[in-house]
Amino acid sequence: MSRFFLFVLVIYGGMHVYAFLRARSAFQFGAAAGVAIAAFMLLMVFSLFFVRSLERHDYELLARVFAYGAYVWMGVLSLFFCASLVFDLAGVAVRAAGWLARSDVSAFLPSAKTAFWASLGLSLATCVYGYGEALSIRTERLTIETTKLPAGIDRLTIAQISDVHLGLIIRRGRLENIMNIVKAANPDILVSTGDLVDAQINHLTGLAERLREVQPRFGKYAITGNHEYYAGVDKAVAFTEKAGFTVLRDEAVTDGPITIVGMNDRTGAQLRLEEPVSEKDLLAKLPRDKFILLMKHQPRIDEETLGLFDLQISGHTHKGQIFPFTLVVRLRFPAIAGDYDLGRGSRLHVSRGTGTWGPPIRFLAPPEVTLIDLVRKGVSS
Repeated sequence: MSRFFLFVLVIYGGMHVYAFLRARSAFQFGAAAGVAIAAFMLLMVFSLFFVRSLERHDYELLARVFAYGAYVWMGVLSLFFCASLVFDLAGVAVRAAGWLARSDVSAFLPSAKTAFWASLGLSLATCVYGYGEALSIRTERLTIETTKLPAGIDRLTIAQISDVHLGLIIRRGRLENIMNIVKAANPDILVSTGDLVDAQINHLTGLAERLREVQPRFGKYAITGNHEYYAGVDKAVAFTEKAGFTVLRDEAVTDGPITIVGMNDRTGAQLRLEEPVSEKDLLAKLPRDKFILLMKHQPRIDEETLGLFDLQISGHTHKGQIFPFTLVVRLRFPAIAGDYDLGRGSRLHVSRGTGTWGPPIRFLAPPEVTLIDLVRKGVSS
């Protein structure tokens, strides 16, 4: 959690400082207003820790109200920061062009107040649209032809949910929408590729039971994501098992129509809560006559394992969740969303995620439930 704390103080705090300076430049407010605005912004910087503390001490309603306010503010501020930065960079470019041309370009530059209101209006409009996009869950379909299905099964449908983040923000209403999509698909297998729960899971009454209603004929499997460790991995795994999932922790299930391998998220090893297990060693022991589905929360590829699995499914990235942060996330995870041919007979699908983390907003990164159809090669669709 030290990295997260550093992120809040340096990155998120820096965004608040930038927004404060833009507001002061636009409105030239006095000392009293400046102190009030700075105090509010300081509260928002530490709001994520306040939410966690309130929830941990059983003030659930207050924690939920505070979480909505804090996370919506995070979305508005982040988009305001991006829009303002564009105005600043455009201003630099215009001034540079004027200097090169030795001409007065001041008429082409918006006032500080105009730029502020334009940035704020754009961020608010994007948040309103993004709130609706976050509720509009799409079904993504992936069809894979294979010769590795057992006799008597010509088609096998796997439903993947990922990054649901059940907690203070994602509750029964959103889960109902997700499960209705899954039920309508009638999958043979249901999998959750991590972050089923968020960091706050003390009050998830009835949600495990709702998840348990779906009972595919070949089972339900889940793996840990980073947020399972933030929530407390034992509590998170217990909730997931109560929801009817078999949690695979660096292990494989080989007695079904396909082999399913589940890897613990690397966060567990980073926090020194468990020892890492060699993915290559685990996969190398498995027979290759069955289709091998590899579940890893983060879309990281171990080049040594290519050819040892047929399909890896991952999540974690949310496709950035809110553009333009997609561009930043892509720097760390080049395989940010969608389908990828990894070579040597291995493929990767990265889900955009089914829920949201932080702001209940998505922009140009709609949530998804993935339906993977394994079809016997030579059998018509």
